[in-house]
Amino acid sequence: MTIFERVKELSEKQGKSLQRVSEDLGFSSNYFYRMKKQQPTAEKLKLIADYFNVSVDYLLGRAEAKSVNEPIDLAEVANSDDDAIFDSILSAGGRPLTEKDKAMIKLVFADRWEELQQKAKDLKDSEK
Repeated sequence: MTIFERVKELSEKQGKSLQRVSEDLGFSSNYFYRMKKQQPTAEKLKLIADYFNVSVDYLLGRAEAKSVNEPIDLAEVANSDDDAIFDSILSAGGRPLTEKDKAMIKLVFADRWEELQQKAKDLKDSEK
């Protein structure tokens, strides 16, 4: 599958035309059709990958990707011991999560709500 075919498939999954995606990214209206004959620059590939939430490797056909419409199971992520997976999916305002943020999210999604409430109460009590 070519880069053009992957982009077309991704845009269809999101219910968007290639022209709409081009406009959203600030490309010319027929940019993606020109990709049939010429390879995009690394910078354009990065913009496209970020737009569709896939890797550049996926666009290049070097890796498989989850469907852009496939929901992420936060409980599964939070209960994983692999922080790389956790970090690749979640951020706070575009910044990586702090260890404290990760711990709080893990508590919420690990069915330990009571423990989270107690920690919140302890934090509040310590501020007094």
